[in-house]
Amino acid sequence: MAAFHFELVSPERLVFSGKVASVVVPGIMGEFTALAGQAPFMTTLRPGLITLEEEGNKGKQQFYVLEGFADVGEAGLTILADVALPVSEVDEARFTADLAQAETDITDAPDDDFRLLAIERRDQLAYLKTLLRP
Repeated sequence: MAAFHFELVSPERLVFSGKVASVVVPGIMGEFTALAGQAPFMTTLRPGLITLEEEGNKGKQQFYVLEGFADVGEAGLTILADVALPVSEVDEARFTADLAQAETDITDAPDDDFRLLAIERRDQLAYLKTLLRP
């Protein structure tokens, strides 16, 4: 499988940069798999897990992301995420803080559209928590 360049960036740091065989991304319209030579597109992210397969079958890595943008282009895949952490760095405090913020967003929503988006985000986070911390 051909390799391509992938970068995962958060406001705090460059979380990952390197050659990969594939990346599964939680897009707003559903998960997608980015591969080398893929047609260019951009999408927003939903809370979820990014799973990458390293070049040369060296293994897989997973990253926890909240929201952000994915840009697939000729240069590869770049993800700019509000929060991006290796799964090994995600702890109960992280989930507690993210779920509390989602609850605040529900309460403070200015209208039903924002409220529904906040409820969806809270539900996605709750589901993600069950995947990582059964």
